[in-house]
Amino acid sequence: MNFTENNHLVDLTFKSIIDALPCYLMVQDPDFNILFANQTFQNDFGQDVAGKPCYTVLKGTQHQCVICPVRDTFNDKNAHVSEETIHLSDGTIVEMIAYSAPLFDVRGEVMASIKLLANVEKVKTMHKELVTLGQSIALLSHDIKNILEGLQGGMYVVDEGIKDKDTELSVQGWDIVKRNITEITRITQNILYSAKERKPVLQKSSPVEIAQQTGQLFAEKAQSSGIQLLLQLNPDIPSLKMDVSGISRMLTNLIWNALQACQKNVQKSKHIVFVRVDYYDNYHFMFEVEDNADGMHKDIRENLFKEFFSSKGDTGTGLGLMVVEKIVKNHKGKIEILTKPDQGSLFRVIFRLEHKRQTITNNKQE
Repeated sequence: MNFTENNHLVDLTFKSIIDALPCYLMVQDPDFNILFANQTFQNDFGQDVAGKPCYTVLKGTQHQCVICPVRDTFNDKNAHVSEETIHLSDGTIVEMIAYSAPLFDVRGEVMASIKLLANVEKVKTMHKELVTLGQSIALLSHDIKNILEGLQGGMYVVDEGIKDKDTELSVQGWDIVKRNITEITRITQNILYSAKERKPVLQKSSPVEIAQQTGQLFAEKAQSSGIQLLLQLNPDIPSLKMDVSGISRMLTNLIWNALQACQKNVQKSKHIVFVRVDYYDNYHFMFEVEDNADGMHKDIRENLFKEFFSSKGDTGTGLGLMVVEKIVKNHKGKIEILTKPDQGSLFRVIFRLEHKRQTITNNKQE
């Protein structure tokens, strides 16, 4: 490009170009003090960074970093690359790639070091999502194969019923198809929730209605498995802003796990799964899913929310509770797990109320 022939570029200076870079650029002296910072850097860390140590500005600490590419550059006069965790002025923590290179004086000595910082948070997030998706598909391939075989079997039964004009046989086949469609829908939704960041869509909703609708979806499965499914829902819980699909997915996974635990526990002749919505205290309400299956030992309890950990061994993927944890975090809630071996487990999810609970004491409303 011929800059002299482009009037709109004639007055560009090196500083204006450097200020326009979509990354942080600094020049540091041998004591790691910032001599110069481009405008992108100053926009995020302030205009008064000159003369301050880089580790104070970038990390909020008074101590030099253990791994420092600038120090390495001063030591060996070479360029260096490393990964760093940076604390922005608004409290946000981001991961960055740091590149340092020497600036020489006329004698060939390093008088300063230039340092570039590029944000790789989005790239790493995308990488993690792709890795999670790949692992999810690998782990679920066997389950999906079984579901597809179930669908084919159900379709065959339906076709035979239609061919023989046997309504009862067709209904049986259609039930098989519906069960497998429900299962593959559950698996697919868990993959989507675990592999991609999803911003909650908040709308005024009733926690009781969400729990009731979700619980009803499992009534037939519970009955066919000989499990009693009881909904204990406090109608006084007020509506509040929630992500309906997220909360429904959370309850779906917890109820499914409870039913699976009961089916697996053959030592007991009677199994019950409770689904509750009630006040936790005057400032919070809770969802609870409780079963009377075989409970969990300490080692299983401690690993529940690790990626792809499952207490079901080869028959589980661990995606369900990963999704539960993500949804709870998105709603700024917390999870409590109460469990005893051979007695059962209770998963309690606690969310904050929008307004303090109004209680009645001595005929006077607080």
